[in-house]
Amino acid sequence: MADTETSGAGRTQPYLLLATTMLLWGSGFSSSKVIVDHLPHSVVATLRFGGGALALLVALRLSRQLGGARRRSSPRDWARAAGAGVIGVFAYNLFFFWGLSLAPSIDGSSIVPVMSPVLTTAFLLITRQENASVARVAGLATGAVGALIFFAGSAGAAGAGQARLIGDLLFLLSAGCWAAFTLSGRRVLAGIEPLKATTYATLSGAVLLAIYSAPAATEVAWQDVPAYVWLNVVFVALGPTAVANLLYYRGIHAVGPASASIMMFVVPVVGTACSAVFLGESFDTVQATGAAVLLVGAVLAVTQGRFRARRPDTAARQPTS
Repeated sequence: MADTETSGAGRTQPYLLLATTMLLWGSGFSSSKVIVDHLPHSVVATLRFGGGALALLVALRLSRQLGGARRRSSPRDWARAAGAGVIGVFAYNLFFFWGLSLAPSIDGSSIVPVMSPVLTTAFLLITRQENASVARVAGLATGAVGALIFFAGSAGAAGAGQARLIGDLLFLLSAGCWAAFTLSGRRVLAGIEPLKATTYATLSGAVLLAIYSAPAATEVAWQDVPAYVWLNVVFVALGPTAVANLLYYRGIHAVGPASASIMMFVVPVVGTACSAVFLGESFDTVQATGAAVLLVGAVLAVTQGRFRARRPDTAARQPTS
């Protein structure tokens, strides 16, 4: 009986970690929009991930002092983690915050977390790492139709001009970067602990963001930035960045990129709710229809029309490099 309970807890824990990650990410869209309304998008990305990198460095230091795992990592392991940061931190946030400066956060909360697992699944099918079932192909096709409807709604949104459409396309690019980041997770974690990998990835991306945003940062009137903006900066740096990214990497390590991607469908619900409640944002009818079709297609593509429990030893049997 005890073994059964332990086994059940072992299967559940990674999904609890991933669910916490999705709640933090979902709330981060509206919070980031508040900051972008007062600061250049590149500066916001640097503040968020620079703060996240500092928090992770402190956590890594404390872990070592408390006698945490000290598996020796090779320069190749560090390079893989840093490379993941270039894609999942620098490129992702460059596109994401740029998009956020042009389009409402409610758009990003629907496009990024829904398209990321769709693109992840599409890559796994194209490379034949997963089976191309009828349900998955139909789901990808449905998702593509939903995306087209959504972008058509963005282009025709009243008073938005072309800015909202461009912003949504930038969100799509950021989703592609996140899909690549997710797919690299297994390989990155082959020879390095999740905390180290997350720290190195976040740090490398933050350094590049700092270099890129330096010219814009010199033009900011820092003394005029409201206190509530700084509170949002602290929140997104610690919660949706440092804590969430660490939990996400742990989740990928435990259940694999495909199953981790399924949890992304929690984000649009949380993100849409936060954007509506705190920012008063909303979709028009065309965008709402597109978002619904996109979500249905994404769920169908990733789950193959059913949710199957993973056997506890599945992740251990999968290749890690």
